Amino acid sequence: MLVAAVALGVAAAAAGPSLAQPSPQPVPSYRIADGARKVEGKPSSAGAPLLDAGSVYQDAIAPGERFYRLVLDDRSSVYVSAVLQPPAGAKVGSSDGVQVEVMTTEGRDCTGNPGRAAFGYDAVPVSAVGVRRLEEDSDCQQGGVYYAKVTRTAAKGSAPSAWPLELRVQREPGLAAGSAPTTAPSAWPSASPTLPGTESVPRSGGTGFNDARALDGGVWRDELRPGQTRYYRVPLDWGQQLGFGAELSAAKRTKEYGSASGGLTVSLYTPYRGLVEAKDVSYDGKQASVTLPKTAPVAYENRYASETAVRPVRMAGWYYIAVTMAAKVAEFTDEAVPVPLTLRMEVLGAPAKAPVYRESLAAGGFGVGGEDRAAAQDGLTAVEAADAAGNRSVMRVVAGAGFGAGSLLLLVLGGWMLLARRARP
Repeated sequence: MLVAAVALGVAAAAAGPSLAQPSPQPVPSYRIADGARKVEGKPSSAGAPLLDAGSVYQDAIAPGERFYRLVLDDRSSVYVSAVLQPPAGAKVGSSDGVQVEVMTTEGRDCTGNPGRAAFGYDAVPVSAVGVRRLEEDSDCQQGGVYYAKVTRTAAKGSAPSAWPLELRVQREPGLAAGSAPTTAPSAWPSASPTLPGTESVPRSGGTGFNDARALDGGVWRDELRPGQTRYYRVPLDWGQQLGFGAELSAAKRTKEYGSASGGLTVSLYTPYRGLVEAKDVSYDGKQASVTLPKTAPVAYENRYASETAVRPVRMAGWYYIAVTMAAKVAEFTDEAVPVPLTLRMEVLGAPAKAPVYRESLAAGGFGVGGEDRAAAQDGLTAVEAADAAGNRSVMRVVAGAGFGAGSLLLLVLGGWMLLARRARP
C-alpha cells in the first residue's frame, strides 16, 4: 500500500506541472484616456450631446450612426477623431470600420470627404477623423453650431453589439493675417530612408494613443504576441521627416509550415490621429520586416497636396506608430511566447521656422517643445512625461523656497553679528 501511494504521489507530481500550465493571458486592451468623459451619442441630431474642443470622451457604438453637437468659432480648424475598439477575436472584414464627418445644421458635410477607417485582417483599434478646415471661400467658415456624425459600418452578419468608442476634439488656431500659404508644396526629398543599425535599446509600447511609448531616432527593442498591437510616438517638428521600419524575428513554431497574410502591419498616424500610411507583409514565423516610405517634411501647406500620404503631415506634434502581429500567427506558433520585435527610426532634418499662428498650438495638442524632446529621449508615455514635468516644477518651487529661507537666515545671522560688535565696550 505504501509503495502504491508513493507511486501515485510521484505520478501526480510528474503530471502536476503540465496540468498547471496557465493558458496564455489575453493581450492588453486599448487604454482609454485618463479623465475621459462619458457621453451618449444620439441616433439623430435631435438632443445630440455637446463635445468641447480639448476634451476626450468615451461612448459605445453599434452598427449605425451617432450624432454629437459642436459649437465652433470662425478662427480655427477643428479635428474630431473617433477610435473604434473591437473586442479581441471579433470577426471583421474590409466592410467593417468607422467613419466621421463634421456637418452643418443643414446636413452638409464640411469637406465632402468624410474620414474613414476600415479593418484589415484583425480586430484591432482603428481611427478616423472628421475635419472642419479653415480656408477662405470654403464652406463651414462661420462660427456656430455643427454636428459630428460617427458611423460604424458593418458587413452583413457582423456582430450587432456596441463597441467602445473614444472621441477627441482638437482645435488648430488660424494663422496670422497674410501668413497663410495656399498652394501645395513643391518637390521634397522622398528617397527610401537609411535606417540605423546600432545596438537596440528596450522600449515597451503602449496599448493605444494614450499610453504610447515615446521614441527618438535609434534602434529599439520590444516584443509582440499574436493579435497584439503596440503603440509608439515620436515628436516631429516643422520641416522634419520620419523614416521607420519594424522587424519580427523567429517565433516558437508549433507546426512545420504556416503563414499569415498581413502577419506584420505598421501604421503611422498624425497628431490628430489621422492615418498617414499603412503597410503590411506576410509572416511565416521565421522573419518579416516592414519599412514605411519616408514622410514628407512637416509643413502647413501639405494640407493642399493631392497625395494622400502628404496631405495629413500638416502640423508639428506627436506622430503615432502602431505595430500589429496578426492573430492568425497563433495557428502555427506558441502564442504564449512573445516574438522579438526590432524598431528602427530615423528623424531627419533640423526644426524649421514655424508658421505664425494667432494663438499657441499647444492648447490643441499640437507643436513640439523642449519637454516633448526630453520625453522622447527618456522614452516616456504622456502620463509619465506629465508626472516628470510636475516633479520638476515642485523641485523648482522647493529650490526657490530653500534659497529664500537660506537668504533670510543669512540676513538674520548678519544682523546678530552686527549688533554683537556694536555692543562690545
